[in-house]
Amino acid sequence: MTPIEALEKINQLSKDIDHHNHLYYQENRSEISDFEFDQLLKELIDLENQFPQYKSEHSPTQRVGGTITKNFDTVVHKYPMLSLGNTYSKEELLEWDARVQKGLREETYEYFCELKFDGVALSLSYENGLLKRAVTRGDGTQGDDITTNAKTIRTVPLKLKSQVPDEFEVRGEVFFPKEEFQRVNNEREKAGEDKLANPRNAASGTIKMQDSKVVAERKLDCYLYYLLGEDLNYDSHSESIEAIESWGFNVSPTYRKCSSIQEVLEYISEWEEKRHELPSETDGVVIKVNSLAQQEQLGFTAKSPRWAISYKYKAESATTILESISYQVGRTGAVTPVANLKPVLLAGTTVKRASLHNANEIERLDVRIGDIVSVEKGGEIIPKITGVDLASRASDSIPLEYITHCPECGTELIRPEGEANHYCPNVEGCPPQILGRIEHFIQRKAMNIDSLGTETIRGLLDQGLIQNYADLYKLTFEALNGLEFSSYSEKKGEVSIRSLREKSASNIIKAIEDSKQVPFERVLFALGIRYVGQTVAEKLAVYFKSIDAIGRATFEQLIDVPEIGDRIAESVINFFEEDKNQTLVNELKEAGLQLVIEEQQTEGGSDILANRTFVVSGVFESFSRDELKTLIKSNGGKVVSSISGKLNYLVAGDKMGPSKLEKATSLGVQIINENEFKDMIGDQ
Repeated sequence: MTPIEALEKINQLSKDIDHHNHLYYQENRSEISDFEFDQLLKELIDLENQFPQYKSEHSPTQRVGGTITKNFDTVVHKYPMLSLGNTYSKEELLEWDARVQKGLREETYEYFCELKFDGVALSLSYENGLLKRAVTRGDGTQGDDITTNAKTIRTVPLKLKSQVPDEFEVRGEVFFPKEEFQRVNNEREKAGEDKLANPRNAASGTIKMQDSKVVAERKLDCYLYYLLGEDLNYDSHSESIEAIESWGFNVSPTYRKCSSIQEVLEYISEWEEKRHELPSETDGVVIKVNSLAQQEQLGFTAKSPRWAISYKYKAESATTILESISYQVGRTGAVTPVANLKPVLLAGTTVKRASLHNANEIERLDVRIGDIVSVEKGGEIIPKITGVDLASRASDSIPLEYITHCPECGTELIRPEGEANHYCPNVEGCPPQILGRIEHFIQRKAMNIDSLGTETIRGLLDQGLIQNYADLYKLTFEALNGLEFSSYSEKKGEVSIRSLREKSASNIIKAIEDSKQVPFERVLFALGIRYVGQTVAEKLAVYFKSIDAIGRATFEQLIDVPEIGDRIAESVINFFEEDKNQTLVNELKEAGLQLVIEEQQTEGGSDILANRTFVVSGVFESFSRDELKTLIKSNGGKVVSSISGKLNYLVAGDKMGPSKLEKATSLGVQIINENEFKDMIGDQ
């Protein structure tokens, strides 16, 4: 491909990707599958790597992250980002309306109502249709330049397609979608990491992360709601909102113009329940005088505009009876108390359980069995108990004593100094800990042994076929074929007997064997070292290169790794000091797992694929494309992005583009499938 052809292709791919991004994120529809979209993005990344002179800072590839920002520059806002006055009372809202009426000297006026999304305020500056800068609110006068992180938010346009003013600023709210927040917390729980507290705090912390790749993985979103600039020629706020919508900005469709304060009150009442159906957390309504001339006439106080106010909804709460408390044991041994409640309707859902967090929270609330408790579902995804009706408490009520022994195995609990949680120390014998570690080990982002399910693992444990995740590599087809185990259906409330059929047993053995090719950083994550999540595992793997080097590392060496703090370093050292963990690692070595990152061989080396070049294209059964590329590099080969007469091999998977196949055939390039590739490296 010539440079001119590459530039034309890059421009076309960028245009197509921007089009599909807009359809998916702002019109909630798609014309292509996720796989097809990923293929477009992959092709663009490959072309930009091959022709870096054509890589633009506004390319769609900038949304995947990867840039590390050590320090965020401070930027003075051109227009101060003032806070709004708040009210929780409709009476106070009527008083505010009276002040507006007085300030406008009885002129006719109307309001513009918008839901107040619970996130982080952001200012986006554009010049000539291109995103120039993204800045946090900060103290209202100046904020932090987080442009690199903002580019990872799919609904933030990097460049605008329509005619727009030469310079302008648009403001909005970055938020953590509820489903994404739950997904991230589920993954953190499986990784033994602390859960994020709530979507608002998580959005605030994420947007200021140093690694933009992590920001991209969290899939933040953003609603825009305010336009600023010189000579914009709009008479009202509603006209400016219609303008930014037409330019391609993501505006929540929940706004409404209201001709009176009574219509505002109706809007507030309408959305008090409906807002829970939205993808983001909301905590109120922002009411603005619609006319920009009237806004200017009303002016500002020292802290906030007189022409706008925020009405805050009270946190959703209900009262019910605390019937019992159960204790759950996680894979790290942490014991979490859960309140079992008499079912109550709260925020549109029936709540039966609420979090009590730990012994400190139970003591603080002085909560007891039989109490009438207040349950709240505000910024938290999981309901929590916020208070107790002491007046209705029975005279013979008994203070609650936190359990002293594990509810699963009976082992006496411990509470490490400085920590709020109790732990079961019976790591080797506590069933939910054993099960949890194996579930963590086989998950998609770890070893990806997707043929195993929770009930099957329980069956293997019950039958004594495994005791830990290393034992998975000792399983045989004969042991699995016909294996019977019990399966509990929560919906039916009954236990049934299942058995593994021949095909299922074969699939499990194959998935276990295939997992031996999973890269070292994912194996390290799979080990389940406390506080070592996916990102930390990648940093440790890249820095130390091998499991042995990590196991020998001192505290000082560990904290020298970027973003590795004292707590993580101590956890890693504690893990490798345990003889049982050393035994597990040695068994995984013997099984053939990847526990080393090989330095990339230079061309002319002695590895089995040395002096050979490869293009990888399509979808593969045993590997992801990245895993295949890692295997090629670790065996001395070189991965390139384009097909030429000098290419040695095209590794072809399903759904590979026909153009690559045709070009490789016409140039006489050898085309191999993944099994043939396995054979090439199979004699090592």
